[in-house]
Amino acid sequence: MDITIIALLALLGCFTGFMAGLLGIGGGLIITPFLIMLIPHSVIGPEYITHVAIATSLATIAFTSLSSVRAHHKRGAVMWKLVAGVAPGILIGSFLGAQIAGSLSTFWISLIFSLFVGMSAYKMFRNRAPSASRELPKLPGQFGAGTVIGILSALIGAGGGFISVPWMVWCNVKMHNAVATSAAFGFPIAFFGTVGYIVSGWNLPGLPGWPINFGYICIPALFCVSATSVLFAPLGAKVAHSINVKPLKRIFACLLCVLCAYMLFKAYSAL
Repeated sequence: MDITIIALLALLGCFTGFMAGLLGIGGGLIITPFLIMLIPHSVIGPEYITHVAIATSLATIAFTSLSSVRAHHKRGAVMWKLVAGVAPGILIGSFLGAQIAGSLSTFWISLIFSLFVGMSAYKMFRNRAPSASRELPKLPGQFGAGTVIGILSALIGAGGGFISVPWMVWCNVKMHNAVATSAAFGFPIAFFGTVGYIVSGWNLPGLPGWPINFGYICIPALFCVSATSVLFAPLGAKVAHSINVKPLKRIFACLLCVLCAYMLFKAYSAL
């Protein structure tokens, strides 16, 4: 990769890290479409570029989630007992989701991604938390929820907050606890999803080998994005305490709509 692409990937990490800290959102929904644009198609073939972008996006979360969990843990907001109940399902689901994604065509993986980006944009425009209506399930239910969270997160290369936070709030978990606990879900989702993408993309014809790719993971893109996002996430969190972020959420939702349209175009182009 030339120096321009490396610089743009680093800027992408700065932006996604800052916005994650500022608005409390994961960067996966933003990172994936931009990776599709930035990773040279001369390096990664068009039949694999979407899979590589999703896999690499998921791998970055393994780094950024650790700093987030540490901050939430210091405030005593992480529900570790719930994490222990949900994590086994997440481990299986995220690995399985990566295998499912590896077997899907570019059309289907792009379409699924665009649908979830569109849903996230809609929820951000509404800016309403789901009404609490029940209690958290017992261990079998937590395992099942973790499996679903893991599969969906691996399919779109995100940390799971788009589904785990609404689920926990629906189960009468306070919002700050739900956000903190969702951050703790992020690392097992990212780690085992990344392992799954390494396995499903191993030795595929048309994919470059080490040090460019490790399975579906693009190593240079992973390094550039994760290094800068980790640095800028704390800055975003600091700024969030001094400004009104509601107008920014609407602007960010507009960006998600644009990215949703872009991914729909990618799905159409793959037909």
